[in-house]
Amino acid sequence: MKILLLGEYSGVHSTLAEGLRGLGHRVTVASNGDFWKDYPRDIDLARNGKWGFLWRVAKALPRMKGFDVVQVVNPMFMELKAERLFKIYNYLRKHNGKMVMTAVGDDYYYSFVNKTLKPMRYSDYNNGAEERSTAYAEAVFNDWTGTEKERLSRHIAADCDAIIAGTYEYWLPYNLTSDRGHDGHPLKDKLHLVPFPFRLPEENHTAPAEKLRVFIGISKGRSEFKGTDIMLRAAKDVMRKHPGRMELKVAEGVPFQEYRHLMDASDVMLDQLYSYGPGMNALLALSKGIITFTGGEPEHYDIMGETDCRPIVNVQPCYESVFSQLEDLVLHPEKVKPLKSQCREYVMRNYDFRKVAKQYETIYNSL
Repeated sequence: MKILLLGEYSGVHSTLAEGLRGLGHRVTVASNGDFWKDYPRDIDLARNGKWGFLWRVAKALPRMKGFDVVQVVNPMFMELKAERLFKIYNYLRKHNGKMVMTAVGDDYYYSFVNKTLKPMRYSDYNNGAEERSTAYAEAVFNDWTGTEKERLSRHIAADCDAIIAGTYEYWLPYNLTSDRGHDGHPLKDKLHLVPFPFRLPEENHTAPAEKLRVFIGISKGRSEFKGTDIMLRAAKDVMRKHPGRMELKVAEGVPFQEYRHLMDASDVMLDQLYSYGPGMNALLALSKGIITFTGGEPEHYDIMGETDCRPIVNVQPCYESVFSQLEDLVLHPEKVKPLKSQCREYVMRNYDFRKVAKQYETIYNSL
């Protein structure tokens, strides 16, 4: 098949392309490299000023014709306003075969269903019945509802031939919505869940240390939204309670390479407090044998079909959960090595890019 992967999210498309090419498909990746992460692509769509970028897109569009499958990473698959993306999506639909959209990040359905229906025990938008009114969550919700971005999100979801979610959290809203496609069928009829594709790096070979080495990355403006504010406070308190048994590295506003270096030199990473399963950042840590505090809920493992390899430290969205589970590792260092080996095994079994590419290929063939 001839396949166009349009847009990027934390290396999902560039890694998937590698797997699909290994299966014999002709794959073109067109993206901005996911901004500063600069993932590889065949057609560069990095924004460089308004008119220069529009000219670059116009020159690229003729190269985006004649594909058997075009897959957009999100309704906002280019750095353009939703009004312009309507025209580009419809152009792609007209000049290619099947259209696929992945659900791997914020969109209308993720925001609206989680904020209004609260189907999960906790999410970016709720903690139990209580609404999480963070400034970032409000901004994202307002960006996707009652706007052209909502209209674009619903249009692509209704029009495309398949929706492929990367995690339980992104799958659930499409499974619950009452919206229907242009063919009249519920959106869940064309919904699939396929894990993120991941290329396993070499194993970390950091020497054992006397102290438990803990790492946390802080995103400016998103700390409260992702719960890293609570995780950081808990980690500092554990370190104060057990001096000499734990060290803490905090990365805030550092270059990507420095961030990776700090992560690599760690035993434990504190990632997200309100997720049901690991995102790409957590998978990177797990693949290096780094114990990861993030979502590892039964719903996540069940939908993945994983029954016995469950190494994620599944913290609940509260200070006490983070504190007690981190303290347990500090007090019981004998648990660290077995957990670290399970982390890599879990990624290998469920996210290997070749296995994931085969799942995508099966969906493409079914269309």
